[in-house]
Amino acid sequence: MEEQVAPYTPYIARDQKQPLPPPSSDVGIVGTVRRNLFATPVDSVLSVLGGIFVVWAVWHILDWAWFNAVFIGSDREACTPEGGGGGGACWAFISAKFGQFMYGTYPLDQRWRVDTVLIMLVILSAGVAIPKIPYKRLNATLLLAVFPVVTLVLLTGGEFDFSGGTISLLLLIAAGVTISDVAADPAVGFHRLPVKAAAAAALFALLALLLSAFVNGTTIRFLDMAFSPLSLVALIASIGALVAVVAVGVGSRRGGGNVVGVFLPTVAVLAFIFVLSADFGLQHVPTNIWGGLMLTLVVALTGIAASLPLGILLALGRRSQMPAVKLLSIVFIEFWRGVPLITVLFMANFMLPLFMPEGVTFNQLLRALVGVALFSAAYMAEVIRGGLQAIPKGQYEGADAMALTYWQKMRMIILPQALKLVIPGIVNTFIGLFKDTSLVYIIGLADLLGTVRRGFSDPSWITVSTPATGLIFAAFVYWIFCFSMSRYSIYTERRLDTGHKR
Repeated sequence: MEEQVAPYTPYIARDQKQPLPPPSSDVGIVGTVRRNLFATPVDSVLSVLGGIFVVWAVWHILDWAWFNAVFIGSDREACTPEGGGGGGACWAFISAKFGQFMYGTYPLDQRWRVDTVLIMLVILSAGVAIPKIPYKRLNATLLLAVFPVVTLVLLTGGEFDFSGGTISLLLLIAAGVTISDVAADPAVGFHRLPVKAAAAAALFALLALLLSAFVNGTTIRFLDMAFSPLSLVALIASIGALVAVVAVGVGSRRGGGNVVGVFLPTVAVLAFIFVLSADFGLQHVPTNIWGGLMLTLVVALTGIAASLPLGILLALGRRSQMPAVKLLSIVFIEFWRGVPLITVLFMANFMLPLFMPEGVTFNQLLRALVGVALFSAAYMAEVIRGGLQAIPKGQYEGADAMALTYWQKMRMIILPQALKLVIPGIVNTFIGLFKDTSLVYIIGLADLLGTVRRGFSDPSWITVSTPATGLIFAAFVYWIFCFSMSRYSIYTERRLDTGHKR
């Protein structure tokens, strides 16, 4: 008898079937924890041990920083076991010294000037950093050109006495900028005889200023200022260079060009001299009593503002086709990168005055600012050079095909792309510079960390927990600024991202 088997009738779905939900153990918090922390027996053991360590560390940190900490007190007795302290952090020390940590020994009745500078910095920086705020060019001009001069007057009191050598140097800078601007005009260039004469006069003025640092001469009174013979020669040569190049610039731009731009460097230098030498009725505050976070921000912001343009020029110089410019840029970069910052600060403090022309003197803070800016510029140059090398050759050829000058090509085509590519490296250099400002304590300048360390020797606050409390406070302040720069750089990268990602 044969077994009867029903004929095979395959089931064919005639509509879309909904997918089954994932197992409940693979989704949600339980699934995430299981997948990332307890996927294997080894992961489970490591996760348990890591969790125990985290709980232990967090408990001890909270116990020291909060539960057994002292927040109120007038002297060290409040932070000792005899005075009721539990052996934790002595935040009363931070509260009592907070003004000193922020301002150093800046006079109490003049600290409104520091607060005014800080408010101006925040407002102008926000105007540049926040995309939705209009008038970006005006905000950038105020921040980069006007704000430093106003800050210098407010913090020091102004009424500077300029020597003849300093006036000659400033006018020489104005002449150099004007020559570069006028010669960049395709209608002028360097082939015009007045431009060549102006460049020769500026070079002669520079040589005269350099020689005045080594040649002693009688003092000459001119325009109520003291000049050495060579510095007076440099002044006359700089004025001659300015007159020649301004005449050429006005003639070439008459009838449609930016004639005002020809006079702008000279007007800016004269306004700078007038503002710094004028008497605004402010009390003079010498830089040797500056300190705290104020000094840290002064050194860091000055170094950041100076190192970026210097780094761009050095990077362009290292990639230049002119052998002399390339060699000088390489020597500068490799020298400063091969010397520790501490050595740079000592050299700037003790050796920089030896290289200055006669009558040009810098105080201790300005010497440190120059050393930090030059040191950071060498590192910045290599970061920017990496961005320049990443630009395809076709971008250079396309700019050349449009008959752009070298500076137009760099300003409008190459540098915007290169700087966007190296934003992480630029911000990394800025963060390193901000932290390296603590080294100025070596040459006697009390920045934030130096002021905190000085507070440890105050007999009124000598306790076991005072050093740790002060150092943690300083570390937290540094972390706030560095983390803020890091997050803003990430925001800028995302905003400028044009989709060139794989």
